[in-house]
Amino acid sequence: MSNNLYKKNNVTADSRLPGDPDKNALVQSMIRVNQAGEYGAKRIYQGQLAILGSSDAAPIIKDMLAQEEKHLDYFNTLVAERDIRPTVFEPLWHVAGYALGAATAALGRDAAMACTVAVEDVICEHYTEQTMQLGEDEKGLRESIFDFCEDETHHRDISLKNGAENAPAYKALTTAVKAGTRLAIWLSKRF
Repeated sequence: MSNNLYKKNNVTADSRLPGDPDKNALVQSMIRVNQAGEYGAKRIYQGQLAILGSSDAAPIIKDMLAQEEKHLDYFNTLVAERDIRPTVFEPLWHVAGYALGAATAALGRDAAMACTVAVEDVICEHYTEQTMQLGEDEKGLRESIFDFCEDETHHRDISLKNGAENAPAYKALTTAVKAGTRLAIWLSKRF
């Protein structure tokens, strides 16, 4: 077929299916969910620091928190500049993120690190998908998301080096955290 709509590996606005969001709605959804995710990550690290703030894990967690705050500042700016409504679930993410961080930290340093591994695995998948969907007209956003994904991968790697896999019930814990993270992404994209 010579129709440009069927170019191999090329997803464009023209290849949308009925019911798919237009390009503008898609980008707004990306920014909304990314702002919510970075806010949730900030709250997770704040919860972990409430429990582990005087431990040897504190400097690691503080460094990760500082990067998440930079990411959040970026998405907060985009939300304001583009007049995008934040997710209606932000008050829930405020409480749930902190609770998740505090609860995993209460299980110990290794469980806090396992939480980070699980969250960052899902976020990297999510960010990678977004970078593949964004076109040249959103090059700055795409590059920022790519850079943030590298930071999130670094957080995961640091957590693995710092005992994540030694957490009690590591597989069950990370599976549950990943499921919750995926649900939070799904909800924040839409509402």
